[in-house]
Amino acid sequence: MASAAEQMAANMSWSAFGKATELRQRIFFTIGLLIIYRVGTYIPVPGIDGIALQSFFEDAAGGIGGVLNMFTGGALSRMGVFALGIMPYISASIIVQLMSAMLPHFENLKKEGEQGRKKLNQYTRYGAVALAAFQAYGIAVSLENGDLASDPGWFFRAACVITLVGGTMFLLWLGEQITSRGIGNGVSLIIFVGIVAEIPRALAQFFEQGQSGALSTGAILGVLAMLAGTLTFVVFMERSLRKIHIQYPRRQVGMKVYDGGSSHLPVKVNPAGVIPAIFASSLLLLPTTLSTFSGGAGTGPVMSWILANFGPGQPLYLIFFAAMIIFFTYFYTLNVSFKTDDVADNLKNQNGFIPGIRPGKRTAEYLEYVVTRVLVLGSAYLALVCLLPEIVRSNLAINAYFGGTSILIIVSVGMDTVQQIQSHLLAHQYEGLIEKSQLRGRRSRKSGGSGRKGPQRR
Repeated sequence: MASAAEQMAANMSWSAFGKATELRQRIFFTIGLLIIYRVGTYIPVPGIDGIALQSFFEDAAGGIGGVLNMFTGGALSRMGVFALGIMPYISASIIVQLMSAMLPHFENLKKEGEQGRKKLNQYTRYGAVALAAFQAYGIAVSLENGDLASDPGWFFRAACVITLVGGTMFLLWLGEQITSRGIGNGVSLIIFVGIVAEIPRALAQFFEQGQSGALSTGAILGVLAMLAGTLTFVVFMERSLRKIHIQYPRRQVGMKVYDGGSSHLPVKVNPAGVIPAIFASSLLLLPTTLSTFSGGAGTGPVMSWILANFGPGQPLYLIFFAAMIIFFTYFYTLNVSFKTDDVADNLKNQNGFIPGIRPGKRTAEYLEYVVTRVLVLGSAYLALVCLLPEIVRSNLAINAYFGGTSILIIVSVGMDTVQQIQSHLLAHQYEGLIEKSQLRGRRSRKSGGSGRKGPQRR
């Protein structure tokens, strides 16, 4: 039997959306700021040789250039002011989360409530500025080494660093405005829009290979079917839960006795989200990134062996990619996203318990037992989604970039945004029902106004 909230959510229509004025304003505000972001990706950094940069990224579209360009919404291939995107902030936030799980100082800040959260956010911003400055300087030097700068020198490096760092911090401000005054998570939506904006260009490159004869019709249809199947599979797995039954005992408040209730603790199959894939991709693509942007200068025998065996599509690359995804899935889940000790303490403080399991340490051990086994499926799912497009793309020699990480981001952000829109519509319908009930109450009081009034409660 569906609940009243589920029935109201099922009855939502465009008429209900048209009446939700605040929701429309939030959506239009979000779209406006995202348009500003897309315009900024076309504003170039001063001192760049545009023709040489375009030819460079055409050659690197299927490799590291395509990966980085996808996450920046095409700004990197045009070397726009948003070429770094929001990824420095994402990296800094992940690092701060890991430090809050391992270092006592950051862990105490996390437990201090609102003041501690503000302090951690401040550390995250400082880390984002430092990472953005480091990456911007590396890009400036790499552009000079690759003969992509029209006037190399310290003035070009300073202008490039200031422009790229300023673009990243402006994107962070846009994301915060979307989160507070728009709809959805602003930082996630910026990454989402950047990936979606590059899909038509990637599809155009993919179909061009079919027109030139490099890919057969069967291969094109097979890749499209694989992408559709992967998208469906990701949606199914992201909504999958392992429910742990929670029982609450009977309690007495004053003279009233409340019966004990029951609930469930949802454990997602993939509690870590897309973070393990981002971590593994960043570490494995680091040698290729350094070699690509340095133009291959100074490559020794060790680096040559690493590039030959750990390039995208190579067997060692795929093996280590899967191993690192599995490792980071367990590490991030058990240390950050689902700490079993904290969950057990919260249940104990709320007088909740798992039937047959003692509260406290035994509950934490049981939760760790359950989560560890759920993560077997979750980590294997992440590894499969991330590796399958890489294997197909390398075997078919596809120039366009299709990555499992992009599919994970699209699905997770899209589902979260739709859920927030439904929550706003549901709240608007509740407000409408409350107003109607108040109007009915006023009418009934007016119609029965000549009757005798009951005594007022003091």
